[in-house]
Amino acid sequence: MEPLLQVEHLAVSFATENGQFRVVDDVSFSLASGQTLGLVGESGCGKSVTALSLLGLLPRPAGEVVGGQALFQGQDLLSLTAEQSYQVRGNKIAMIFQEPMTALNPVHTVGRQLMEVYQLHQPEMNKGQQQQAAVDMLTQVGIPEAKARLKAYPHQLSGGMRQRVMIAMALACEPDLLICDEPTTALDVTIQAQILHLIQALQQKTGMAVLFITHDLGVVAQICDHVLVMYAGRSAEQADVITLFEQPLHPYTQGLLSAIPRLEQSSKTPLATIEGQVPSLEALPTGCRFANRCAYMTPACEQQPHKAVAARGHNVWCHHWRELTP
Repeated sequence: MEPLLQVEHLAVSFATENGQFRVVDDVSFSLASGQTLGLVGESGCGKSVTALSLLGLLPRPAGEVVGGQALFQGQDLLSLTAEQSYQVRGNKIAMIFQEPMTALNPVHTVGRQLMEVYQLHQPEMNKGQQQQAAVDMLTQVGIPEAKARLKAYPHQLSGGMRQRVMIAMALACEPDLLICDEPTTALDVTIQAQILHLIQALQQKTGMAVLFITHDLGVVAQICDHVLVMYAGRSAEQADVITLFEQPLHPYTQGLLSAIPRLEQSSKTPLATIEGQVPSLEALPTGCRFANRCAYMTPACEQQPHKAVAARGHNVWCHHWRELTP
């Protein structure tokens, strides 16, 4: 299947008081229409920065793409002008941000913010058509009394409702690619399940591709087709979701899966943990970035691991992956 999005060797650096540091280094992945790719890793591993770089939303002037390309429908997203990015962003590629209360403007009504999407990307619609489209979109994402909600301000809605408004805004123009940056964080499990079901239903209806950023492996197992595990700005393992859960080959992936609570465990069983901490940006090792936390560390880990193909579609960045193969 021809990929809708093909990211090759993406590298992003941030400027600090102590110099330039790469927060994303040599990350590659592809995503086809109708598929869902999960970007997984601890907070600070570069997941959100990867997504923001694709949309040209890195904080300026600190953040800068310093390498790679991201081909989307034949266009390199990383080389688009501001005007070209404006035409793609929100229209062909949409993003649901992590915290809806900060993503929504608190001084404008929900209706005004949702109708603005149509004003910008479908200017041929008159005000009445924009309002009706906004009502239809809110209804589609499961918001009751949608017409009345147009007059509500973000603070008058619950967290789940605000997130649904964000989803409505992202899907208003029926994008080809939807980027979800931890859209269910801080929501209770029932609302989380409803939102995940909504995204899947809309994906099946429109055929859009979804790039789903999360640290929740339970969510990954539920909705993703393929997974890219990231650690400290680099790729660690990449595979289809079934292979990743049944045959993880990177020590970091194995550690993440071991930390998931299981029903068969007795009460008060201590959870498995990964000892140590992620290295800081200013002290990133030249070799494997997971080495200081890895039980398999050897002198070979002082060299940066290259991509190894364990099987078709299953890539791992580890010197010792063969030793971890069942």
